Amino acid sequence: MPAIRLARFTGRLLLALAAVAVLVVVFLALIAFTDGAGSGLAAWLTTLGTGTVLALWRGRHRTWPARLVPFLPVIVAAALTATVCIPTAPTARQYPPALPFVATQHWNLATGSRVAVYHYPPANPGPRHPVPLVYLHGGPIRGISVQDHRFLRLLARQGHDVYAYEQAGGGRSDLLSMDQYTISRSVRDLAAFVDRLDKGKVDILGFSGGGVVLTRALTDPGVAGRLHRAIVAEPGPMDGPTAHITGHKGRASARGLAPAPTGPRSTHVPRYAVAFGLMRLGLLTPDTGLIGQAEGDNAFTAADLGSDTASAYCARDAHRIPAEDTAQNFSFSPAASLRVQQTIKDSPSIAPLLRQSRTPAMLMIAECSSQVRQWATAILANGPAIQRTQYMPGVGHRMWNGLDDNNDRASAVITAFLQDKPAPLPNYPTHDEIPTFLRDRK
Repeated sequence: MPAIRLARFTGRLLLALAAVAVLVVVFLALIAFTDGAGSGLAAWLTTLGTGTVLALWRGRHRTWPARLVPFLPVIVAAALTATVCIPTAPTARQYPPALPFVATQHWNLATGSRVAVYHYPPANPGPRHPVPLVYLHGGPIRGISVQDHRFLRLLARQGHDVYAYEQAGGGRSDLLSMDQYTISRSVRDLAAFVDRLDKGKVDILGFSGGGVVLTRALTDPGVAGRLHRAIVAEPGPMDGPTAHITGHKGRASARGLAPAPTGPRSTHVPRYAVAFGLMRLGLLTPDTGLIGQAEGDNAFTAADLGSDTASAYCARDAHRIPAEDTAQNFSFSPAASLRVQQTIKDSPSIAPLLRQSRTPAMLMIAECSSQVRQWATAILANGPAIQRTQYMPGVGHRMWNGLDDNNDRASAVITAFLQDKPAPLPNYPTHDEIPTFLRDRK
């Protein structure tokens, strides 16, 4: 008899757990269907209502106390899913505090963007490069890391007059409405920034996502006319056709070898795990009603990047990856970044326009790059104005990383090109060597 009762109890418990799971799945499906409307409350109320109706139907022939039993899974599911609807991060943007080593300026651009600007004037007593150097960071929508700031100061010590700005929505720059985050807007902001700088033509160093902005700027005569020289370092895909390429990457990175990142993760909170997870799967739009842009930015942490950071380093550096940023300075906008990336994927080929570019350019490719090789070689294949390519040995996607002499080597390559001096490294690969490069550099 006890065994029979135990079996019945186990069966009812499993049935109740199954009911909870079904309601949670229904809730998640409704979150996706409603795009998180009302901070998820539309999906929550619908799930609760559906569960209540079913509980009433199941208990219709039972005596009064027993009628309450079918409501237990509804109550449990309601409690679990309610955590997805309650913000735990501030819903108004919390900007990083000021940096102690450089003043933060805010410039209003003609495009309507208000961006945070940093200036590192030449800091050496020797010759100074007469053309200002503008740095376009990666991300695409994130803050400039402390590690990047260190590298910019090194460039200033080499005689460069360095300016950098955090792209709209990133770091200390003001947010845009979600529909304004496009790769075209990023290019227009670059042109407006150069105009606001008002120092004539400028040199541009574009890294990763910034390299994409720079590549596309080279295809627009109105923007390219403002550029003196361009350095495209470790670029992402430049357009839709390139974004859909799946091909070779660099030599082994530290992904899967480095210790897991430490620190708090927003994805340990149900609300942000659901929001960021469904956005990444394409089941929620970047301007979802589940979480606002500001709340998502406030919630996202460096640890949420997971193995992405390790993938930017060579396998040999897996156990000595330096801290790229501080918790106070770190800023990343997952929704805005996805939105910009989607506009790149949706864009037509820019190769015909790139072939018409005449701005002197250099391409930098890392040995252990986590980027698809064809993202860089597509630029080389279609950019007749690329005067040299520098294949950087011993580094991953994050080429200036503070390890060994990596920063000095990257600075030497950049300075030599901007001053039109002989390259420190062989010009490799050339246009004709692309097939060999793709075959051998794996």
